[in-house]
Amino acid sequence: MSHVMNTYARLPVAFSHGDGVWLYDETGKRYLDALSGIAVSTLGHNHPRLVKAIAEQAARVLHTSNLYGIPLQDRLADRIADASGMDEVFFCNSGCEANEAAIKLARMYGHNKGVEVPHIIVMESAFHGRTLATLSATGNRKAQAGFEPLVQGFIRVPYKDIEAIRKVGEHNHTVVAVMLEMIQGEGGVNVADEAFQRELRALCDEKGWLMICDEVQCGMGRTGTWFGWQHAGTMPDVMTLAKGLASGVPIGACVTAGKARGLFGPGNHGSTFGGNPLACAAALATFDTIVDDKLMDNAVAVGEAIRKGMAEALAGVDGIVDIRGRGLMIGIELDRPCGVLMGRAAEQGLLISVTSERVVRLLPALTFTAADAQTLVSMLAPMIRDFLANG
Repeated sequence: MSHVMNTYARLPVAFSHGDGVWLYDETGKRYLDALSGIAVSTLGHNHPRLVKAIAEQAARVLHTSNLYGIPLQDRLADRIADASGMDEVFFCNSGCEANEAAIKLARMYGHNKGVEVPHIIVMESAFHGRTLATLSATGNRKAQAGFEPLVQGFIRVPYKDIEAIRKVGEHNHTVVAVMLEMIQGEGGVNVADEAFQRELRALCDEKGWLMICDEVQCGMGRTGTWFGWQHAGTMPDVMTLAKGLASGVPIGACVTAGKARGLFGPGNHGSTFGGNPLACAAALATFDTIVDDKLMDNAVAVGEAIRKGMAEALAGVDGIVDIRGRGLMIGIELDRPCGVLMGRAAEQGLLISVTSERVVRLLPALTFTAADAQTLVSMLAPMIRDFLANG
């Protein structure tokens, strides 16, 4: 009997080690990792530069707490600010913690404006985390069920519907922010078009709202730019990061600019582990490697190769609804639930996920090559064809 709490429907496989874009289980079987720990292992597995940075920092100091200065935290904040053009960074440990900080910022912003009960507009199919506040902001009733009463203060609208957002603003003068993912990962790899992004930025400016971008899954170069919002040039007031920020070492960040700058002061928010030296060293190595190895350009080229390859291999196949995404964040939507494909793929030595019941999700490491893309297509396309033909 395992004493680990039963909160995951795990596949019957455990990995002993990894190398590049491959993982090896305890029997030595090899798996092509097209999921990278759900967009976490930005540099793949056993990357020498990352391993060196972690080992060297572990030999110095792992943790001191935020009661003291952390020079590596200052350096990492500078890198995030340089990459985004934004101003301030709060470090935590995960995406939901970063989003909790963003929600608290929005509420403080509202109270400072005299709004007694501030509200945040959020999107259908959104996923922002599993803490009570982030779960309440999440647009998934299945994830919320059993945890009521949820946190109040959120107004939900259809994703990418600027008129619905505008209408809420006309009838509710307690709105202080809009929170969204530029690409919904858990919601099915849904991409917000650039025209919508620009309209939303303009509406937030007009209304004096904070624009909050959850970049937890699509940030850190995965879409071909550092952050998903950069494709449309719509800098948010608040941005949240985690997952791929340190290539597997837990860290999150809540980043502010403009109207959100300077809202938090000493005592308003905090984290014991957030931004510790080990996590910051790993994140800095991730930044350096993405730049030096031109991994954002690689994400664009290899992501396009995967989408094109899958489209060609599945052309004319009944049951394919859409193949979409940006960079190395790809969704293949089928016309029926397809969760069984995760297990079937693992049996064949391929790691993928299925999200929103009907969407095969691919989140390869930014180190994926054109040859890896070809291997992925050659493994995955026949599985999807067989599933659609035979169930």
